[in-house]
Amino acid sequence: MKVVYLSLTGQTRKFVQKLDMDLLEITPTNPYLSIHEPFIVVVPTYEVEATEIINDFIETGENQNYFKGVAGGGNLNFGNLFVFTAKDLAKEYNVPLLHTFEFQGNDEDVQKLKKAVKDLG
Repeated sequence: MKVVYLSLTGQTRKFVQKLDMDLLEITPTNPYLSIHEPFIVVVPTYEVEATEIINDFIETGENQNYFKGVAGGGNLNFGNLFVFTAKDLAKEYNVPLLHTFEFQGNDEDVQKLKKAVKDLG
């Protein structure tokens, strides 16, 4: 399963690199990539900035048909906004929220997300 991610500060990139999975980074200047295989999305906690970029990606070509789940990273100090983007995407596209983590995550976060992806099939 491919891991598509957005990293605005570098924290999400550092986390996904620990997953040892097939990665695809989308950027604010190039979200319109089309892929034809199942994927999950890993996003940071940012309201509009991240959500709009990921929506553009998911709605490009047939991507929505391959979107299987989402994970979110952030800072617990954000309160109710912690992993807002991931929760919003899960609800909007009716996919599972697979895992949430703080900052770059830790070894337990990596293992939990890998297991969640494996359980998706």
